[in-house]
Amino acid sequence: MSTSGAAPASRSQRYRDRVEVPSSSHMPSSVSGRQGLFDRFAEAASRFASRPWFFAGCVLLIVIWAPSFFLLGSVDTWQLIINTATTIVTFLMVALLQNAQTRADEATQHKLNAIAEGLSSLMSQLAEDRPRLKDDIKELRQAVGLEDRESA
Repeated sequence: MSTSGAAPASRSQRYRDRVEVPSSSHMPSSVSGRQGLFDRFAEAASRFASRPWFFAGCVLLIVIWAPSFFLLGSVDTWQLIINTATTIVTFLMVALLQNAQTRADEATQHKLNAIAEGLSSLMSQLAEDRPRLKDDIKELRQAVGLEDRESA
């Protein structure tokens, strides 16, 4: 038991103290959470369109549209209304959902790069005792596209 009053360092804390994370690495936690207006709108639209009641609303729209033929009288007008509405909504939703998907893909890739960078740093430190790890480090860096950094 320690007489200094300070709690002994945990195993994970001792590990963190030994592992040196390069200051130039861009960790996911350091990414700014600020999004532009369009990105916020695309995210909200993605959440809105992924709800079950949105699908139910789309089905309801079709159920209301189908008998409207008797009110409009013309097959051409009847088809033009639904074709125009669905084309516009589809075009806009594809753009918004693609934006949300691209941002999600970039965030995932960023996290994977940070994990690979951390693993590579750990392997570099362990490579002093295990020479075969140097080849594994090169293979890891090559597989994920990380560039070798020169130490200053």
